[in-house]
Amino acid sequence: MNTRTRVLTGTALAVALGAGAFGAVSATAAPAPEQAPAQAVAKKDNDKNFTTSTHLTIDAATRAAQAALDAAQKENQKVTVAVVDRNGNTIVTLRGDGAGPQSYESAQRKAFTAVSWNAPTSVLVGRLAQAPNLKDIPGTLFLGGGVPVQANGAPVAGVGVAGAPSGDLDEKFAKAGVDSLDK
Repeated sequence: MNTRTRVLTGTALAVALGAGAFGAVSATAAPAPEQAPAQAVAKKDNDKNFTTSTHLTIDAATRAAQAALDAAQKENQKVTVAVVDRNGNTIVTLRGDGAGPQSYESAQRKAFTAVSWNAPTSVLVGRLAQAPNLKDIPGTLFLGGGVPVQANGAPVAGVGVAGAPSGDLDEKFAKAGVDSLDK
């Protein structure tokens, strides 16, 4: 080994040792999250700043969507089914074979409308006569086919179906999805 090779090898060794020491210092510089005080991460039982809410699980949402899609397929209807949470966020959407392109968004909007007002969308259609500007609320669709999912009378999700030739059929299938949650 010549002098130049020894210098380069020595420099590489020094850099490697320095990096290793730096990594060791960096790894111990901050406390691990599990060492944080318990009161910093846990809410107090009597804290009035927090609420607890009920949510539909992904498994339950998928079962409801599949049950609604199955009910539609039994009647040879090509539909899309959407299940949204209490805040209107989509949990699951199933687009049946042959469902029209408009059915995807319509199903989501029907589900959102049902959970927002905690009522089937067919009932809400009647409210448009007294308040026609309801239809202008973003994300809503006042056509039959949306049904809320309730826990203790409060809305926790919505099931929307779109694509059948009538809102009555869409709503029948959405109700089949909601009813499957009771089993």
